[in-house]
Amino acid sequence: MSQGWESRAEQWLSWARTPGHDAYWDYRGAFFDLLPPPHGRVLEVGCGEGRVCRDLADRGYGVTGLDASPTLVGAASDRDSTGEYVVGQAEALPFPDAAFDLVVAYNSLMDVDDMPRAVNEAARVLQAGGHLCACLTHPVADAGVWESDAHDARFVISDSYLEPTAFTAQMERAGLTMTFDGNRFSLESYARAFEAAGLLIEAIREPSAPPGARGEHRWTRLPMFLLLRATRR
Repeated sequence: MSQGWESRAEQWLSWARTPGHDAYWDYRGAFFDLLPPPHGRVLEVGCGEGRVCRDLADRGYGVTGLDASPTLVGAASDRDSTGEYVVGQAEALPFPDAAFDLVVAYNSLMDVDDMPRAVNEAARVLQAGGHLCACLTHPVADAGVWESDAHDARFVISDSYLEPTAFTAQMERAGLTMTFDGNRFSLESYARAFEAAGLLIEAIREPSAPPGARGEHRWTRLPMFLLLRATRR
């Protein structure tokens, strides 16, 4: 998993811990609806400062959070003293085979250095019949830009959708700044990684923006996120 988040950990703490500041607060419900019922051990890969882990715990899941950033893992542990948080890489998970019943990757597979390897590692630590549930920035939405903020603005893809591409983007909102970087992948790239890892995709969701979401008028026309649930065969 990219070490770059350690260098911007303080940025992310401010960004992620401001309720309603980013799209997580609008779309988390759709993701949680995709998960199997609470059962056994759960691993979140790329837990950051722990907000997904805390939300999962509130819903009855027993969660271990993993992230490559020591600062974010420390912040997650400080906020949730009863939780388990581990510093580690998504591409080399420090857990034995078949250790978990569910692996969650919420907006983290775009940030790892080797996405297919990270998916393979997630499959390795899953029990047979266990699930990997992932939220991804939608491959189509990642590939282009809106021409304007207008309700009827066109969405334009000017570069290749099919070729994996590294990206860096800086966002400013309500006095906060956050630098994001990672990789854009096509849907086929994700599907092939899941197939190679022995994971069978059993559910795909493209949630529309809920009422009141930021940019709702645009993101009811095009999905911002892609949600996947797969099972280990």
